[in-house]
Amino acid sequence: MESLGSRIKQLRLRAKLNKAALARKVGVSDVTISYWESGAIKQIGHERLVALAEALDCSLATLLEGDTAPQLLTLTHTGPLPWEQVQATTITVPHYLSLNIDWKAPCIMATPGPDTDFSPVAANDLLLLGPTHVFHKAGHYLIQRDERFVLEHFAKAPSDTAIHAVLLAHWRSV
Repeated sequence: MESLGSRIKQLRLRAKLNKAALARKVGVSDVTISYWESGAIKQIGHERLVALAEALDCSLATLLEGDTAPQLLTLTHTGPLPWEQVQATTITVPHYLSLNIDWKAPCIMATPGPDTDFSPVAANDLLLLGPTHVFHKAGHYLIQRDERFVLEHFAKAPSDTAIHAVLLAHWRSV
């Protein structure tokens, strides 16, 4: 499997950027870019990943998973859940993503559908959802209320609510 560092280098070359130019766009030093590409620095913060994807003119999914990244699924209020749809593709969580929960199962990358409200998630944000029916620990969970899917924060397991997914990571669009 291709490493994040080699993907950064490949995408940088595809974008016809040298390390200094990419560093300026992302707001880091060119030495940091070298460390990322060589794998000397393996964990990159969410803000920097979003800035990298924008600077490299690619999706966050492509940056994290390469050109074979699964298609983003749209999260909507009604209808089947994204992972129940025919075209649904799960991904394995890369080791370099720091998550709120130690997640070992496949997950889904999704974005809110147009004209939907999944506060605190905004349109064009990117979500990493772990399909589950189990409460893991305090966090945001996808549940169904009044025929609609919503994200709600739970500090403890809800007794009267069926859980459909846990929000593993959330990247805000800029």
